[in-house]
Amino acid sequence: MKVRAYAQATHFGPTVLVVFITFVLASTQFSTTDSLKIALAIFAGQCVVGWSNDLIDYPLDLAAARSNKPLVAMKVSPHELRMGIIVALFAAATLSFFGPLGIKGSAIHALGVLSATLYNLKVKRTLLSILPYIFSFGAMPWAIYLAAGKHPSLWLWLGFIIFASAFHFLNVLKDLEWDLKQGVKGLPQRLGRNASLSVAAILLTIGTTLVTLKWDQLSR
Repeated sequence: MKVRAYAQATHFGPTVLVVFITFVLASTQFSTTDSLKIALAIFAGQCVVGWSNDLIDYPLDLAAARSNKPLVAMKVSPHELRMGIIVALFAAATLSFFGPLGIKGSAIHALGVLSATLYNLKVKRTLLSILPYIFSFGAMPWAIYLAAGKHPSLWLWLGFIIFASAFHFLNVLKDLEWDLKQGVKGLPQRLGRNASLSVAAILLTIGTTLVTLKWDQLSR
């Protein structure tokens, strides 16, 4: 049960998606074994981000009776989650630095995790809430490509940013009303449900078109 609770607290669906995308992208530059090592490092970083999010939001989740949250459901304790964050942070740093990402890739990965953590701490309550998504997800292709001694194409970098931005607008919709009641007023909350859906749709259309036109250049 504890393993399931820890997995759930990572925000499991988005985490699996991020790790899978990381593996696919890394596979264009590295061997399968090295790509798995990179994906594992990114997974550890995602654990830090997801667990810190649940820990920081615990009072708000408790007030909103979000029983789907492991902390609220008492499937894992705050202390256990804090210990998990420490272990995951050490694992992310170790797997990055001593793995295929090397010094450059590890530095960018660390900045991406820091950006996402700042979102959890404060930025998600402001008009600048989209910036950590842009920075953290935009950093991913740079971490992988610099580790391989290359630079990512402009279209690939923009694609990550566009899709991450669209996800930001969609991700908050399920808790939009509660967020507003609890003073969490990021950019999507301020725009409202309909405007956020429209922005997300436009971004997804642009991103899909861009990736479709350029996909055959990915491994070049």
